[in-house]
Amino acid sequence: MKTLGMIGGTSWHSTIEYYKLINQMASKKIGDLANPPLIIHSINIELMREQNKEKINAKYLDTSLKLQTAGAKAIVICANTPHMVYDFVQPKINIPILHITDATGKEAKGLGLTKLGLLGNKPTMTENFIPKILKKNYDIATIIPEVDAIPRAHEYVSKELTQGVFSQEAKQFFIQQIQLLKARGADGIILGCTELPLLIQKDDVDIPTLATTNLHAQMAVDFIFNK
Repeated sequence: MKTLGMIGGTSWHSTIEYYKLINQMASKKIGDLANPPLIIHSINIELMREQNKEKINAKYLDTSLKLQTAGAKAIVICANTPHMVYDFVQPKINIPILHITDATGKEAKGLGLTKLGLLGNKPTMTENFIPKILKKNYDIATIIPEVDAIPRAHEYVSKELTQGVFSQEAKQFFIQQIQLLKARGADGIILGCTELPLLIQKDDVDIPTLATTNLHAQMAVDFIFNK
């Protein structure tokens, strides 16, 4: 098994979910009496809330180098939004960052999806670090909620979901957004916040949903066991 480095903390609820999923998936290969070697570095979520890209880039580079030095053979960033650092960090380290969008794009391509609605916090929805990879590598288009819905989605993510709060109000809001995205032509929905799959279940909507956390965790496990 190869050692995997994990950058968590955004949020710690998300990190726990990643750790749980990776170990559960790994146990199907090696049994419940063993577990894969993982190195976790949990950062302070306040860094992301400041939205200072230079500070965020610097922190993720420093953390990635520490994980590399500690023996990690690849890195998983345990959330969607921090993947905004990928273009800055990846060229400066010698081990791969397993990109969450590649895990999502491969699944979407396998399902024959061509236009995905993207839900998450404001940076995840409005910046280009997910759509550009989906378009370039998988020829998949991406759409996001209407402008007036983005601040409300961001508030639910930042003030509720990342705090471990899963209200019925938030659930109904995101279900409504999914239906609106479907009406605009989306044939699948990216649940682009680690906590969203904990809020929205597949049976809640009548359109395929892509739980990025689960797909990313499987990608990590595949790397761990890939010789």
